[in-house]
Amino acid sequence: MTSVYERRVRFEDVDAANIVFFGRFFGYCHEAMETLFERELPGGYVALITQRRIGFPAVHVECDFEQPLRYGDIAHITTSVERIGNKSCTFCYAITRGSDGEHVASIRHICAVSDLAALKAIPIPDDVRATLVRHLTTPS
Repeated sequence: MTSVYERRVRFEDVDAANIVFFGRFFGYCHEAMETLFERELPGGYVALITQRRIGFPAVHVECDFEQPLRYGDIAHITTSVERIGNKSCTFCYAITRGSDGEHVASIRHICAVSDLAALKAIPIPDDVRATLVRHLTTPS
């Protein structure tokens, strides 16, 4: 199963060439990851962070860009889970342009599941693991 998040490119997202600044793509992906949890867990990502104090800090991110996005475009960000470990997981994002379906970018995002108070990796809680498993694209 995948989760699709739709986001319009805003004026603040583009650079002088009128294309999305590369760093914004990572923000779009984080929004998509938050949306995945919002749809699946009680209280969503907000409750994970503010109440349960469970975070997903990035330990590795890689991206391949193929097409630009411009001001006013709508990005479709498809989120899936590539791997689930004991204390980490890997999200994959495929970004397409809504108007023509062109593939724009592929992003791979490895996170350590962490206790935000102790700033240490923790075993993935059962409900979070179940959410990740529902979005798993390859066996873990």
